[in-house]
Amino acid sequence: MEAQPGFSEEQFQAACRELSQPAPAPAPGGAWQLLVETMGISIYRLYDEQSGLYEYKIFGGLADCPPELLADVYMDLDYRKQWDQYVKELCEKIYDEKRIIYWEVKYPFPLSNRDYVYIRERRDMEVDGRKIWVMLAKSMSLPQCPEKPGIIRVNSYVQSLVLESDGKTGSKVYMYYFDNPGGMIPSWLINWAAKSGVPAFLKDLQKACFNYCKKT
Repeated sequence: MEAQPGFSEEQFQAACRELSQPAPAPAPGGAWQLLVETMGISIYRLYDEQSGLYEYKIFGGLADCPPELLADVYMDLDYRKQWDQYVKELCEKIYDEKRIIYWEVKYPFPLSNRDYVYIRERRDMEVDGRKIWVMLAKSMSLPQCPEKPGIIRVNSYVQSLVLESDGKTGSKVYMYYFDNPGGMIPSWLINWAAKSGVPAFLKDLQKACFNYCKKT
């Protein structure tokens, strides 16, 4: 059996370290700039010369959502189809004994939808006596999941989500996000997604947690 093309121990540890920082450390290619602060969340971005796109780091908190519940909701693909209005298709498939996720995202007209083929892994970690939940995801190419006509495949996607109790009933949250949506995406849409889409996603995730409590 071929080894799972997963994540290294160092990638999990690095994600944990980010959670302990109040803001991103300077990057070799330049400084992270604060894009927006809203609803207790700070969103930073860093320009990536190579792709001409931005990487994002999000720091903040979600009140009244314990980290374990947040992690469960985030990992529950079937439930996400109910609360995330941008999901067109989302499912887990098994190829060569690897768990692969296929995800199609609705884009506003007249843009084509995008789809992703990726792997992800969750670890509930103990770091210096602190309990930290880490979820890592990254795209991969798979011959068994060819591109579909009319949908643009996102070949470069990386996401980390790190959670810890805020000491009360909520969670301290760190998220890293990068994807290359391909095609010609208007800059207004990229700015909207970063400034409004990310906070809206976290707000929806928070609401989904409240409803999940009722569901389980």
